[in-house]
Amino acid sequence: MTVRQSLEPSRLPGDYQFVHRIRTRFAETDAMGIIHHAAYLPYLEEARVAYLRHLGHPYGDVRESGQNFAVLEVSVQYRLPLGFDEVVEVHLKAGAVSRATFQLAYLLTVDGALRATAVTVHGCVDGSGRAIRLPSWIGESLGGQSAP
Repeated sequence: MTVRQSLEPSRLPGDYQFVHRIRTRFAETDAMGIIHHAAYLPYLEEARVAYLRHLGHPYGDVRESGQNFAVLEVSVQYRLPLGFDEVVEVHLKAGAVSRATFQLAYLLTVDGALRATAVTVHGCVDGSGRAIRLPSWIGESLGGQSAP
């Protein structure tokens, strides 16, 4: 198995370039009354889409151009549980960018308290799912370091 992730997410909100706020929903709670671990992945996705929009590259435009950013890997470290009706700040920053992949780091906090960290690795694919080169704006917009 090839592991592409090389990014270590910071636990310091000031280290991040972007923040997106999400309010947790009752439907996301599990039998223990906390936000189910699987609900975190849509939080990352919502923040990632908002980040691309913030950079001037809405994901809808990316898709219309015939490209998609497939999630190749995801890693989440749960620190403290999220509860119903909390406002989660999803901090996001770009990491390593190669010709084929880019990485994003996430920090999830509530009222400044660490709840989780995560990393996603993305590759660019065409409409049929075939791997293609990342568009040039990725490296320019994300400003991440080169992948090892």
